[in-house]
Amino acid sequence: MKTYILKRLLLMIPTMLGITVITFAIIRLAPGDPAAMRLGSSMQGMVGNQQLASVIIEKTRQQFGLDKPLHVQYGLWLKSIVTLDFGRSYRDNRPVMERVWERLPVTLELNLISIFLIYVLAIPIGIYSSTHQYALSEKVSTVFLFILYSLPSFWIATLLILFLGGGDYLHWFPITGIRSLNAEQLPFFERLLDHLWHMVLPVTCLTYGGLAYVSRQMRAGMLETIRQDYIRTARAKGLSENAVIYKHALRNSLIPIVTLGGLLLAALFGGSVIIENIFTIPGMGQLGFDAILSRDYPVVMAISTIAAFLTLVGLLISDLCYAIVNPTISLEGQ
Repeated sequence: MKTYILKRLLLMIPTMLGITVITFAIIRLAPGDPAAMRLGSSMQGMVGNQQLASVIIEKTRQQFGLDKPLHVQYGLWLKSIVTLDFGRSYRDNRPVMERVWERLPVTLELNLISIFLIYVLAIPIGIYSSTHQYALSEKVSTVFLFILYSLPSFWIATLLILFLGGGDYLHWFPITGIRSLNAEQLPFFERLLDHLWHMVLPVTCLTYGGLAYVSRQMRAGMLETIRQDYIRTARAKGLSENAVIYKHALRNSLIPIVTLGGLLLAALFGGSVIIENIFTIPGMGQLGFDAILSRDYPVVMAISTIAAFLTLVGLLISDLCYAIVNPTISLEGQ
């Protein structure tokens, strides 16, 4: 096991280098000069003095090292990453990690609640669908889940705002931010309730698609498992159906779910660009989107690099979980 983990960790090094090179090249190919975009608002009064504006832009490019060749810029960035220094944001000259730590708690909260609801609901639904394959209720739930999976999140978010957020119909839920303006003046439990009430619509939009997908994966895994010979043997021994399903079949059926779980770390960090922008939630998704629009290279590279690293770590953890879920899998043999 230790040898396998060491090999995987060593393989992460060239993988991360490849990911960062590609990301670095793509973001540099995007049109737009970060220096000019950073000074865009202050340059409105310099329309008649283009020479002064050009000098300011050039000074800004020198300040952030944008005047150097791309390979030199990448080398300097890579050198700073070794010391876990992601540089300073072009937008406000603040440390990148300071901006990340400000936004990360909101994204973590949203995604942890969403992922918890997805797995708590999807696993029982998948088990029920597999054990009642031809029942009317299973057919209805299958159609309903396929419909949910096909609906785009931005459209659902728009409908929820229209019908439940004070559009033309009901005004049950707030549609912006994560708390009310006067929330700090409220008592603790009222402040907590206000915060949870703001989370209802965005969590719903983040949950329904994953719920439909994970439940279908759970159903497929259970159907494949309960058709195995050892399940027939367990039933032939006279074991109860609950013992057959929950003690023998469920464990091996979790392998597809474990695979999906390997991508959760990156999802927890990256957030949802669409949902966070629609509901004006100050999370990682909104931070990354704004950084791309403003060509804030250090922020984009930081988010991409950390997300890539968490993805690789998540895949390693999922591989290790395979051996726990199914002891017949030997990682050392790989």
